[in-house]
Amino acid sequence: MGYLEAAELDQNPSVDSGLRVEIVSDDESFAGLEPLWNRLLEESGINHPFLTHQWVRTWWECFGAGGKLHVLLVKDGDDVIAIAPLMLTRRKFYGWPLRCLEFIGNVHTPRCDFLVTRRPAEVYRAIWSSLLSQRGLWDVLLLCQLPDDSRTLDEIPLLAAESQLPLGQWRSAASPYLPMQEDWDGYFKQRNAKHRANLRRRLKRLSELGPVEMERITCEAGLEDALGEGFRIEGAAWKDQCGTSMQAQQESRLFYTKLARKFAQRGWLELNFLTVSGRRIAFHYSLRYNNKVYLLKPGYDPAYSSYSPVNLLCYLFLQHLFDTGTEEFDFLGVADEWKLQWTKETRN
Repeated sequence: MGYLEAAELDQNPSVDSGLRVEIVSDDESFAGLEPLWNRLLEESGINHPFLTHQWVRTWWECFGAGGKLHVLLVKDGDDVIAIAPLMLTRRKFYGWPLRCLEFIGNVHTPRCDFLVTRRPAEVYRAIWSSLLSQRGLWDVLLLCQLPDDSRTLDEIPLLAAESQLPLGQWRSAASPYLPMQEDWDGYFKQRNAKHRANLRRRLKRLSELGPVEMERITCEAGLEDALGEGFRIEGAAWKDQCGTSMQAQQESRLFYTKLARKFAQRGWLELNFLTVSGRRIAFHYSLRYNNKVYLLKPGYDPAYSSYSPVNLLCYLFLQHLFDTGTEEFDFLGVADEWKLQWTKETRN
């Protein structure tokens, strides 16, 4: 992922493309963008769920207090051809209060970007010109969680340099993902022999306590109970104490609850449990989008830690995904050791 930070100055690059930029700043108009937004997302070639209108709107409803919508619509005549999903916020940097213009997201948002469907160079220039014309509203532009292949990482630095505007850029940690281009048996045989042996040994030991199964919740039936159990398990080992679990903050628990309900309605939800004798002992909160699966939050019951329950759940779930023709499993987050036991592929 990339991260861009720029401070505003007076210089404004010229725009003669004929494109117009409109600003959406009220909740009602933002909500009404859903069909257009998702169509542009598809046309832009962005293939993940974190810029769907369902995701962004849910985030705004749960975390948006204190901010102001500043969504830019780039128009070619009457046609909207790009969207910049931005908001105005206030932050402190090293004790200094600053007005920020940034993506609608936070640490719970794995990836962000602009939705650009055509005329990209002209679109970026139109967005940039619009942002600089509103320089009285912001001090710093923050564009976090940009994928390595995002054109934004190329265009914004060029425009910033043209405007003689200071800019900083930082790379985020690599995130593991698993392309599923072969069958399960062929893939699993390539895993480290010790890893395979450990999985089988732990599964055998766990099976001595009772039947071991994977339970899947993908629709609204049983969802509320599953979420409650999932929140408990995900935070049980250490995340609740560290304040990083889904239920550690009221806003984050609400976000993951509302997100699950909305995504279940679209068939995009994957809540998975590892059970032993019917008791849920490990949990994956995942999303399914365009035949790819994204692991947002894993967790386990610490009473069963010696069995490596998250890895056992991953073992059963990955086999299911291979067998059902899933294209890719994205572990998201940082490259933890347990993730790298399943894949060596990473992306920024």
